Amino acid sequence: RSSWLLLAPLLSPPAPVITAPPCSLCPEGAHRFQWIRNLVPEFGISSSHVKVLSSPAEFYELLKVQIKAAKQRVVMASLYLGTGLLEQELVYCLEETLEKSLQAKGSPDLRVSILLDYTRGSRGRKNSRTMLIPLLQRFPEQVRVSLFHTPNLRGLLRLLIPERFNETIGLQHIKVYLFDDNVILSGANLSDLYFTNRQDRYVLLRDSPEIADFFTELVDAIGDVSLQLQQDDTVQMMEGMVHPYQGDKVAYCEIANRRVMEVINSARTRQELLHAKTFHSSQPGSSLLSQQGSQAPGSLKPEPDTWIYPLIQMKPFGIQIDEMVTETLLTEAERDARIYLTTGYFNLTQAYMDLILGTRAEYRILLASPEVNGFFGAKGVAGAIPAAYVYIEHQFYSEVCCLQQQERVQLQEYSRAGWTFHAKGLWLYLAGSDLPCLTLIGSPNFGYRSVHRDLEAQVAIVTENKALQQQLHQEQEQLYLCSGVVSTSTFEQPSRYVKLWVKLVTPLIKNFF
Repeated sequence: RSSWLLLAPLLSPPAPVITAPPCSLCPEGAHRFQWIRNLVPEFGISSSHVKVLSSPAEFYELLKVQIKAAKQRVVMASLYLGTGLLEQELVYCLEETLEKSLQAKGSPDLRVSILLDYTRGSRGRKNSRTMLIPLLQRFPEQVRVSLFHTPNLRGLLRLLIPERFNETIGLQHIKVYLFDDNVILSGANLSDLYFTNRQDRYVLLRDSPEIADFFTELVDAIGDVSLQLQQDDTVQMMEGMVHPYQGDKVAYCEIANRRVMEVINSARTRQELLHAKTFHSSQPGSSLLSQQGSQAPGSLKPEPDTWIYPLIQMKPFGIQIDEMVTETLLTEAERDARIYLTTGYFNLTQAYMDLILGTRAEYRILLASPEVNGFFGAKGVAGAIPAAYVYIEHQFYSEVCCLQQQERVQLQEYSRAGWTFHAKGLWLYLAGSDLPCLTLIGSPNFGYRSVHRDLEAQVAIVTENKALQQQLHQEQEQLYLCSGVVSTSTFEQPSRYVKLWVKLVTPLIKNFF
């Protein structure tokens, strides 16, 4: 199956045709994943700017430090902001930094933009909105809070479906935390569990202005098609904007597609021009003098050894970049390559399952045991969700066994007393290599929701640098260390018993969680 066919022009506007097979090495000797830049901007950086974090506490402390140090911008996109003491402390940090900016000479430079999901952020009497209203009241000119409302929750459905359940229709699921030119990509939300004992993944990209600009523009674009929180806890759309659930759905989705694709395509054009300029200036015949003339003394940047590709998935708006890139990576992974894939909610799309079962690479898939599933012990119907995931896992494992692929495709369950598991992404090890050269990190879970319902973003990080590869390898090892290999006996344990009604209902509802 030719991989550039997978990258068919599902995007609007269509992506340029890829002229070389995606996994062929470039004549200039660049890395083999350069084909991704035909779809999205490619940001070349030094690996010294990348830091992989390992714990919720480290993530939380970094958020506070970065907020306090911010001078120009704080941009935070998350599913929701929690209402506990740790979250309140984050709000105090924002307030303190905004206050300092206000007291500085001249007009305040700092701008704070927060993007959350409308349904999740409005849940309960005390919620994300009530946490942030004091900031809006105190700093109306500097703070913007946008609440994305899926266009698919409308009409009678919106009136009838109760709170919590309305979150199954579609969400703003992107997690990006940005402070001046520093960017944190993660799958973690802004909630106390994610700061204490809910394991996720986190990467900091330091001093990366182009990447920070891209994600600022992306959050702005989604913010522009979202409801704007007001000081009195009401919401309203920006003037002239189509309403997500009261206006025409097709018109709304077309506008949203246009806004997001403008961000992606303009950044891609900018980076291509920058790449061409850098390439030509480094060619023989371009004199050292002319190069020095265009650079300030001491400002020469090191050659990039790491490349960042933002992968966006917004199926409600007809944007499927992440899905296409992920499918191509799975398709093109060669024999003896190893893919470590992790998700807190094991509910792969049929396309991903078919590729895992039908291709040549080795797979080590890390998923949550029922006890570390975020829904474990929940009240009502939600309490049965871990059992539904067990059922889905058992079905997939049975298929692996049926195809006699147990050696090539291995499932592992994360288990850690007192913790829950929310990590997602993958690490790709080329054949014969002990270190990964590519990782995907961000919000998608590789499930139906991520592909079809929610707004998602992650980055592909490709690196030639051994030290960064080692960091990524250690991150992978640390997560997999807390796991046990799944076998037939796993499903014979009493904790893996799935009630008949759960088995009957799961196929009907699996596309909603």
